[in-house]
Amino acid sequence: MGISKIAVEEHFGLAEIIDDSQKGLPQPGWDKLRSALLDLEGGLLGQMDAHDIEISVLSLNSPGIQEISDSRKAAEIAQRANDYLANVVAKHPRRFQGLAAVPMQDPDAASRELTRCVRELGFKGVCVNGFSLVDSGTTVYCDLPQYWPFWATVEALQAPFYLHPRISPNRSDLDGHPWFRGAVWSFGVETATHALRLMGSGLFDRYPALTVVLGHLGETLPHAIWRIDHRLKVMPRGITARKPLSEYLRNNFYFSTSGNFSTKALLNTILEVGADRILFAADYPFEKIGEAAEWLEHLDAISEPDRLKIARGNAETLFKLRRTNGHATVD
Repeated sequence: MGISKIAVEEHFGLAEIIDDSQKGLPQPGWDKLRSALLDLEGGLLGQMDAHDIEISVLSLNSPGIQEISDSRKAAEIAQRANDYLANVVAKHPRRFQGLAAVPMQDPDAASRELTRCVRELGFKGVCVNGFSLVDSGTTVYCDLPQYWPFWATVEALQAPFYLHPRISPNRSDLDGHPWFRGAVWSFGVETATHALRLMGSGLFDRYPALTVVLGHLGETLPHAIWRIDHRLKVMPRGITARKPLSEYLRNNFYFSTSGNFSTKALLNTILEVGADRILFAADYPFEKIGEAAEWLEHLDAISEPDRLKIARGNAETLFKLRRTNGHATVD
C-alpha cells in the first residue's frame, strides 16, 4: 500500500456551462474529459482508490462562473454548481471536499455565496478561475478596489483562495503560435501575472491573514521571484506593496503539484518557500492521477517527513482536516 494522499486541485463540471471550456481552446479528447468531469462517482473515485488518494478537494472546471458576463446569471449558476457539489460531498464525505465557485462579476454576491458555502455547506475554501468577464466582455482582475470587501470576507472566513488558470485574453504575441496557448504556457503567464497583481496592490498588507493557492508549483513564480524583487528595487514605479514580493509569496501562498510532476521544479520551490507550503494535486481529469501519485511515491530527492507533508499533512492543516482512526475527517 502506498502513501495516503489528499489531492487539492481536482475538477468537476456542470452541464449548463461545461462546454465553455472548449471556447477558443479546443481540448484533445474532449468527449472523454467531459464525461469524467460530469461523473465523479463513476470515474474519479476509482482512480482515487487505485492510487491511495484519500480525499479529493473539488472545484468547478475552468473558466466556470468567470466566463458569464451577466452578473445575475453568474450568481444563479454559481449557486447551482455549489449545491450540486454539496450533494456529491454529502454522499462521500470521507472522499470529497469542495471549494466554492463564486460570481466575481458582483463582489457583494460573491461574498454572500462564499459565506453560504463555508458556513452552511461546509466547503473548505473558494476557487476562482482567473479574471472575470463583466458587462459586454470586459475583463476584471481580483486586485481591483471593488474586490477588497470580498477579500475581507475571505480573510474573516479563513477560507483558502485557489487562483486557477484560464485562457488569456487577446494575447497577440501568440498569434501564429497556437501550441503555446493554454496549459503549455499562456495559462501560467496569465495566472502568475494575476498573482503578482494581488501582491503588488498591497492586498496582503491590508489583509495579512489571506491565503492564496497556486497550482502547477506556483506558475513559475518561485523560480522568478528573486529577479522580480531585484528589479523592483531599481524600478519600483510607485508599487503599492510595502514588502518585497517574495515575502508575500512565502507567507501568503501555498503551491500545489497539479500538472507539474518535475522533481527539479519541486526542489526549487522547496528551496524558495519551504516544504510546509506545498500540496499534492493531480489536476484531474486533465492530468493522470496515476502519474502524479507514482511520481510522489517514488520521489527520493526529499526527506520522508517532507514527502508526508506534501502528500497530506499540509492539506490537513490548510483545509482544516483532521485524522480519526487513520482517516482524514472534517473539523
